[in-house]
Amino acid sequence: MAILNYSPPMDPYLQILYRDEHIIALNKPSGLLSVPGRKLSHFDSLMSRVQAVWPNSGVVHRLDMMTSGIMIMAMHKDALRNLNRQFQERQTQKEYIANVSGHVENDSGEIDLPLICDWPNRPKQKVCYDTGKASLTKYIVLERGQTSDIEWTRVKLIPITGRSHQLRVHLKELGHPILGDRLYAPPHIIAAANRLNLHAQMLTVHHPLTDDLIKFEEPAPF
Repeated sequence: MAILNYSPPMDPYLQILYRDEHIIALNKPSGLLSVPGRKLSHFDSLMSRVQAVWPNSGVVHRLDMMTSGIMIMAMHKDALRNLNRQFQERQTQKEYIANVSGHVENDSGEIDLPLICDWPNRPKQKVCYDTGKASLTKYIVLERGQTSDIEWTRVKLIPITGRSHQLRVHLKELGHPILGDRLYAPPHIIAAANRLNLHAQMLTVHHPLTDDLIKFEEPAPF
């Protein structure tokens, strides 16, 4: 699905949670690309904004454009190699918050469904038991509620793997698409929120110089 009328938020331009000579942690707003798109009009991104100030910085991981929350970047190549290894070897921990449609029945559980790109409909992903990559998400129900229009559940999500759109597809397959999800939710669920209700609220990494465990937290804005 092409990006139409890309208009990334400008205030705050950069929300820095932590910075030293080796790493920088930021709160990416919903609506801002993690890295530049192919078109010149899609150049503005968290990466381009950071690199305008610190040219040697590099991206370690990404969030979907409409997902908000914590992203960490490396300030130099050695830190980039170290952090890349941590993510590849699953030495990091991540937690997300989401508001999903309906009342999730179990108070906690796991979603274990293999995912692959849905090429005719890219960038959408789909479940495929033949060629999909193993994908695992744990969830914990925090609250169940109801508005005049819709039942909803607030969940904490802990991705064990890091596949593209993993949380969005897993929740859709569970029968509870995320509120405001324009890729995977039906129209009335999209209309239930003014943005994708998915936020990366916590990230832990080992500092690339000291190896100390650092925990970054930022509450969801919805």
